[in-house]
Formats: sequence, C-alpha cells, structure tokens
Amino acid sequence: MGSQAIASNLCRLRVSKGLTQEKLADSAGLSRVGYRNIESGQSLPRVDTLQALAAALDVRVQQIVTPVAQLKQVRFRALKKLTTREQILASVAGWLKDFNELEDLLDARTGSKVPGQVPSDPVAAANSVRRAFGIGSEEPVRDICGLLESKGIKLFSLVLASPSFFGLSVGPEDGGPAIVVNTWERISVERWIFTAAHELGHLVLHPGDYDVAELTEERGREQEANLFAAHFLMPDRSFRKEWSETAGMAFVERVLKVKRIFRVSYKTVLYRLQQEVGGDVNVWQMFQNAYRVAHGRTLGKDAEPEGLRVDAYHGSFPESSRSGEPDDLSPSDFRGDRLSFLVRRGIETGAVSLSRGADILALRLPEMRARAASWVGDL
Repeated sequence: MGSQAIASNLCRLRVSKGLTQEKLADSAGLSRVGYRNIESGQSLPRVDTLQALAAALDVRVQQIVTPVAQLKQVRFRALKKLTTREQILASVAGWLKDFNELEDLLDARTGSKVPGQVPSDPVAAANSVRRAFGIGSEEPVRDICGLLESKGIKLFSLVLASPSFFGLSVGPEDGGPAIVVNTWERISVERWIFTAAHELGHLVLHPGDYDVAELTEERGREQEANLFAAHFLMPDRSFRKEWSETAGMAFVERVLKVKRIFRVSYKTVLYRLQQEVGGDVNVWQMFQNAYRVAHGRTLGKDAEPEGLRVDAYHGSFPESSRSGEPDDLSPSDFRGDRLSFLVRRGIETGAVSLSRGADILALRLPEMRARAASWVGDL
C-alpha cells in the first residue's frame, strides 16, 4: 500500500465527485492540513482514516489503496472536456484487469472473433462484419450485448450523468477488444445499442486511432462509425423491405414501426431515410412537422417517442419513467452477461471468494450474498 498510489487515487476520486480538498477533509472528519498531506503523498493514512475517506467518497477502501493500471490503446473522445475522464479510465482499467484475470483463472479465454480486415467503406464494412458474425442479411440484431460477447468483445456498462459521453472502446493490447457504454438513465436504451454498434465500427474501421492521449473528435471518423452502426443495425435490404411494407401508414407511424422492428432510435431511421432521398427533401423537418400535427408538440432534443415505464438497468430499483423507449425495449435488453457468469462459476468452483466476486462486480458484500442465494440450476 504505497502513499503515492493512495494520493493519486484520492485526487482522482475527489475530482470526479466535484469535491474540494477542504470539503472532502470535512466530510471525513480530518483536518484540512492532514488531508492535504495524504493527497500530496507526504503521509500514509491509518486504516480508520482510509475507511472514513472511503465513506465520504462513497467508494470501497480497495479503490483508494489499489494502484490503477494505465490504459494506452483507448479511443475516448467526448463532445466536451470531462472532469471525470481519469476516473472513467481507471474504472475501465480495473474492470478489464478483473475480467482478464478471471478468464485466465478459469481457463475461459474465448479470443476475439472481430474481423481483422474489412472494407474501408462503412456500409460494406457493416455488411462484412454481419456476415462474419453469422447474421442473416435480413435479420435484425436482437441482442447486441450477447452478440458482441459471443464474438470475444468485452462489454462494460458505466453510468455517468452526462449527455456529452456515450461510450468508448479499448483495443486488444490493453486487454480488449472492449466496448464501454454510458447507460445513464436519461440516455435511451436505443442510444445504448447504437453506441455499442458505433464503437464496434471504430474497432473494425479505425484500429490505428486507439491512443488514449488523443482527445479531439474527428468528424469524418465519427460519421463513418455512425454510418457503420446504422447499416449494421438496419441492413439495407431488410430496411427497404420493412419500410415498403409500411407504405399505407402515416409517416410518423411508419418511422415508429420500423424503429421498433430494428430496436433503434427514430433518429436512426430518419438518418437512413435521408440517405435514400438525398438533399431534395428534409426528412427531419418533415417528421417534426408531422409529429407536431399528430401530437400537438415537437420532440425535444433528447426525447424518444413512445416512452414507457421500465425496470432500471440493474434490476434492483423500482420502475422509473424514461422519455425514451419503445414498447418492446427495456434496459434488460442491454446487459452483458459473461462477467457475471464467470464470477458465478468462480465462486461455485471455489476459484474466487464471495468477497472477491463482489469486488469484481462492484457489489456490496450483502448484495453479492443475495445474488448468490438466488442462483438456481446448473451453470
């Protein structure tokens, strides 16, 4: 337990919580000078001090004392500067370390099945990856998490209360390939799904862009990843077929019907339609006008029509209202299962302890005990 690791972790966690040194010191019952000495690495805190700081930061003591691996092969761009960037990277690094160690411990490495070379054109690349993944030319992607995990891509759901960060991806040299999706409740499930496909696009189209030091968004690269995602989720032949079959419906209802079929946002459908008609018709304005006539209002920037009450993502909270999802989608449609499966296997075979399983899944020990008690049937 080194003082520099503790100092670095405390500084990162404090900044991510938006706390000053003085505020954290007061919350932990420490003198301000005493806390500054700890964060500067000049003194090593006692166990009771660590516990007080962990409580004030609402983290586990282990998150304060454990050195954090430094990721290098990461594509992490956001719409604006994030004060939580370092904490996000630390969380991802710790998750990847636990995931890979558990796979090695259980001899459960799957290996990546992501194509090494794809066409440079995003549409052709999307079709190529669909074929490589064994998805039919007219088949919607029903479970993108299960699909990605079955192809050796690790999936991490991270909750960050920010509309400026949707996700990131990690290359194989840092323990990936891995995709991280911001599953904040004010971002719709459709956006989570699109983000996963978007980051898959970066992994296959832009493998040379993975440098954690690069912060600037490249508009052309983002547009390519968006185009990849739109065609990966809605292949051309299937999209045209479904759109044609709704020809008798009103425009708004057609868009909403097609979005439900492909489990995407209405914006993704409009994006594809705009590509089809070109610049002669403004599909976006056409939809807003028609929606206003039908519903007496226009849609807000982050709204997703046909919202309903759904279970919270982790299934441990009561239903909550979300302005964002169609009738047949809920957060349970977007969940990675492989790490939880490996933790269960490790606990039941004695390879890992219950407390270690709790650490890996970021659960409190009572929550881990309750989960273990709920397991039924063979692995």
